[in-house]
Amino acid sequence: MSARRAERDAAYVEFVTSRQAHLRRIAYAICGDWHTAEDVLQTALTKVYLAWPKVQRASHPDAYVRQIIVRTNLDERRRPWRREAAVLDAVASDRREETSTTGPDHAERSALIDALQELPQMQRKVVVLRHWLDLSVAETSAELGISEGTVKSHSSRAMERLRTLLATADRE
Repeated sequence: MSARRAERDAAYVEFVTSRQAHLRRIAYAICGDWHTAEDVLQTALTKVYLAWPKVQRASHPDAYVRQIIVRTNLDERRRPWRREAAVLDAVASDRREETSTTGPDHAERSALIDALQELPQMQRKVVVLRHWLDLSVAETSAELGISEGTVKSHSSRAMERLRTLLATADRE
């Protein structure tokens, strides 16, 4: 292996090692399922490796990788075997497995995750990118390939739906 390739590989491994947990959470927030998120992340990281020189030169490598995750998720959803409805029990058990049960805000965090899963896919993606990752409307629009007006309407509808769902969960 050449020294240049070894440096490239080392830089890639360092990036993935330092960002993998964060990227995995992003994939989960977008997919809504831990198993699908793992598949999407693995495929996305393969694409990142292939494009690594370009990723390194990007002014915001995290944004570049996030966009690869979003687009990989869209590609995966288009595959025929992925069109099956998610089994709610599997998602719930995954969420229990992956979510910490310690800390005072566990119930709130769990209610928010449940409410996010109730949103349509595009609204969930907009909420994750805009409000969890704190991207601007323009950045969210570019990442999802939709207009800024669509981002705003999805965000508005999603936030209203989340308020309703969380208020209902508080009363129960």
